[in-house]
Amino acid sequence: MPAVHYDSFTDARSHLKALLDAAERGRVATVRRDSARTAIVDVERLRHYLASVTPSRAQVVPEADGWSILIPGLPVAADGATFDEAVTEMVGALREYAEDWQDHLLDAPNHRENWGLVQLISLSDDEQLHDWLVGKAR
Repeated sequence: MPAVHYDSFTDARSHLKALLDAAERGRVATVRRDSARTAIVDVERLRHYLASVTPSRAQVVPEADGWSILIPGLPVAADGATFDEAVTEMVGALREYAEDWQDHLLDAPNHRENWGLVQLISLSDDEQLHDWLVGKAR
């Protein structure tokens, strides 16, 4: 089965199964609506790809009373009494950032390039984000 492409929303809707089947198999699946073209992509494939090309760049700092984690360039930081607590807090902070990005930061000049990171956060479960933060992305 080659790539699947539909030139209208109506065509795509009537062939939704073919679009989803193609995406699940990893084939190119697209829909054109007016002048925009949108790709339909399997979530796990996209999440895995984003995790592999988006390093966390998390910096971990041991402190007298625990650990701190920050990601340079993001307004996100977390603290915890243990390393794992700090990572868990950072997962929550990343989720809050992703929500803020979706709500109002996506068009801000200093945040708009974080699209891939926000997708990665939104498509990952807590364990996957934990592993990505500590460099065990899968």
